[in-house]
Amino acid sequence: MDHEQAFELLPGYIDEELSLSESLEFERHLAGCEQCKRAYELQRQVSAQLRQNDLRMDAPPELAARIRAALPVQRSWWQRLGASFGGSGRLGGKGRAGGTGSAVGTLGWAPLGAMAVSLVALTWSAGLYLSMPSGDTRLTEELVDSHVRSLQFDHLYDVISTDRHTVKPWFDGKLDFAPPVVDLAQQGYPLVGGRLDYLNGRAVAVMVYRYKLHPINLYVWPGSEAGTTPHIYERQGYHLAHWSAAGMNYWAVTDAGESELNGFITDLRAHPAS
Repeated sequence: MDHEQAFELLPGYIDEELSLSESLEFERHLAGCEQCKRAYELQRQVSAQLRQNDLRMDAPPELAARIRAALPVQRSWWQRLGASFGGSGRLGGKGRAGGTGSAVGTLGWAPLGAMAVSLVALTWSAGLYLSMPSGDTRLTEELVDSHVRSLQFDHLYDVISTDRHTVKPWFDGKLDFAPPVVDLAQQGYPLVGGRLDYLNGRAVAVMVYRYKLHPINLYVWPGSEAGTTPHIYERQGYHLAHWSAAGMNYWAVTDAGESELNGFITDLRAHPAS
């Protein structure tokens, strides 16, 4: 990354709008460039000053009153319904007196027709909302997609493991937490590497294990959203397991069988460092 690219990414980095890979690339450039460090610090200070409360000004009371007076009056649904029925009755009566009750009375029912259409649309929207996947379903879909991407693009790991002492220090400074790293080579699940990923709206640690030819992605981030007992799912031909321990969320994803994944989880949870 050169200076021009860094300056283009600087505002997005300060506002936390960059992707994980862009942020990491920008931070690597920033670590070795004094000129960009000074530019970053200057823009960070300006951004912080603009957020200060003393730069904000309340609108004068008379301006606020004029704005409120100019806004349209919001009537409740019941008020609008009552007005529709009331308007229908008056129009119908006038029609009887003037001999045009049929034409005018029909107009009185027009708001009711519009409300019926609105009710149908509301019912359809509610059905659509209820048919949307839940948070857990979306998360499992994200996990499977992440696992598949790591295989398709040959990006299983950012750091290759010789042992757990290679992978664990690699995460230092890249995350706001220290993930527990365990090597299960003696149990038949060697640790082959680690990487960063973005999942569930945050950066997470991924430890990559193997069982024979089957990779196992173990995703870890702070939290206790699941119980301590692992639950194994099957999605799109992959097996997933979810549990929490010691203030960390764990998700394991693999194309290996359920019994192999269960053995991996048992050995991992039995390890003192996990």
